[in-house]
Amino acid sequence: MTDETWGRVCNELLKTVGKNNFTSWIAPLRLIELSDGIVSFEAPTKFMRDWVSRNFAEPILRELRQAGVTAERIDIRVPELRAIPVAAVANPAPAKPRKPVRAADDADLPGAPLDARFTFDSFVVGKPNELAHAAARRVAEGGPVTFNPLFLYGGVGLGKTHLMHAIAHELQARRPDLRVLYLSAEQFMYRFVQALRERQIMDFKEMFRSVDVLMVDDVQFIAGKDSTQEEFFHTFNALVDQGKQIVISADRAPGEIKDLEDRIKSRLQCGLVVDLHPTDYELRLGILQTKTEAYRTQYPGLVLADGVLEFLAHRITTNVRVLEGALTRLFAFASLVGREITLDLAQECLTDILRASDRKVTIEEIQRKVAEHYTIRLSDMIGPKRVRTIARPRQVAMYLAKQLTTRSLPEIGRRFGGRDHTTIMHGIRKIEELKGADRQLAEDIDLLRRLLES
Repeated sequence: MTDETWGRVCNELLKTVGKNNFTSWIAPLRLIELSDGIVSFEAPTKFMRDWVSRNFAEPILRELRQAGVTAERIDIRVPELRAIPVAAVANPAPAKPRKPVRAADDADLPGAPLDARFTFDSFVVGKPNELAHAAARRVAEGGPVTFNPLFLYGGVGLGKTHLMHAIAHELQARRPDLRVLYLSAEQFMYRFVQALRERQIMDFKEMFRSVDVLMVDDVQFIAGKDSTQEEFFHTFNALVDQGKQIVISADRAPGEIKDLEDRIKSRLQCGLVVDLHPTDYELRLGILQTKTEAYRTQYPGLVLADGVLEFLAHRITTNVRVLEGALTRLFAFASLVGREITLDLAQECLTDILRASDRKVTIEEIQRKVAEHYTIRLSDMIGPKRVRTIARPRQVAMYLAKQLTTRSLPEIGRRFGGRDHTTIMHGIRKIEELKGADRQLAEDIDLLRRLLES
């Protein structure tokens, strides 16, 4: 049997099993030989060997016979040495980016690529993310399931995806026997819809329920997709019942995801739910310092003046991606023009980022912070009660709204329960009068201002 014959058989199989199945399962097979009626192939993984043997042996035999090959059965072998560089992922060198590896131990699982930069070694830990980091580390040990699922949530650029990739990298290094599958919720939905369209839903179910660790990023994207939610729910239950670990991420807590079924919310909340808080100044500075050390090998001749990193950590507070992007641009720009990285250069090079990152405080944020500080309910802040324990914090919030926002007095009044602008003006004047005489009030306002502007 020749490679040319196998090529003709592949063309027929493409028509009979469909493009997706052919690409995933048939194309990776390598023809070895035909001997005594046995056609031997080589598959890259044991999982692929078992899957093809169960699901595609008959179609392959049928097409081989129609092509004139005397074949009684097929034999699929697996090479002893695995080609996936798992051990090499554990400690990636910052200066030498590598090709992404698959998120699954078996290359045929439909996982998304992992970024070699996103490891625990490159994750900077601070107070806002220390619990999430510790929980991710525990899961990455690959031992018995202690909390299932682990649910990580937080805003854009706070490190959720970094931790997800780090868990997958660590599990591959520690437990290469485990099948780890990482993908986005959007990819899960795409695979499910594709399986429905090609009538391969049982294959889909068997594949996703055969993994040892399932990691789904940005699960909020399946909200409102009824059929996908249904399948996700059953997959979730099947894996939990088998004692398999699940790690989920989203941009908000399970109970706050609109249009997500209540039974899924309940399931997601039954494990450990961890919030990645917005970065503080110390964490941002630590991230910049770590990134700078990696860049020193790439730009050995550049000089970084004192105070530049501190300036960036103070000014760029939106998210880590913007912060790292700003530093990357700054080093590249300084290298191209051959100048020392100074504060003046940073302001010149990063004008647009600095302008976009200027802190924009909202009235709602001010009300919430003031209510927390004085331990009153937010509803009382905008409500009609006039007792001093509520009226004074309300006036503080009005004063800060005028100082920290560009809103007009009528607009501020509307945000405080529809109050007249003269009431807002009276409250502001009252606080301005009291600040000089009441030291405690002055300290409260200074603290609240710093909290809101940080």
